[in-house]
Amino acid sequence: LVMTIGLDLLRQNLNVQTEARKTREHQGGRCWRSGLPYYGDLRTVILHEPHKSKYSIHPSSDKMYQDMKKLYWWPNIKADTATYVSKCLTYVKVKTEHQKPSGLLVPPKIPEWKWDNITMDFVTKLPKLSQGYDTIWVVVDRLTKSAIFAPIRETDPMEYT
Repeated sequence: LVMTIGLDLLRQNLNVQTEARKTREHQGGRCWRSGLPYYGDLRTVILHEPHKSKYSIHPSSDKMYQDMKKLYWWPNIKADTATYVSKCLTYVKVKTEHQKPSGLLVPPKIPEWKWDNITMDFVTKLPKLSQGYDTIWVVVDRLTKSAIFAPIRETDPMEYT
């Protein structure tokens, strides 16, 4: 973990931690990480440094949280880190997915002849025409993408004769 934090930020952090120790009584406990109380925008500055430094290249919220939790602790640090990273426009634009994009489980078979393989659908609940038609039956050829639009009634029987 490489973090370039200026001296003034370290002094500000040290001052906040010193003030926090004065207000609490420790009874034989040990401090393993720096507890960071809510003080102004110090948490935002702490989150800003490892995310946007010239050495880090905008890490994801999980990676940034893993690095941050080694050095700091405050209530909801994981949620604050995720919120901070989600607001970073650079990260949102350039993040990469490390998974292969999912496709069809079985690729569809390409038809050899026109109208050998078709798809059908119904467009329903249309206003009735004077002939009583209120539905459109759409038949599309998968090879040529040609379509037939047939007006029918929603109450027409669908049996094949």
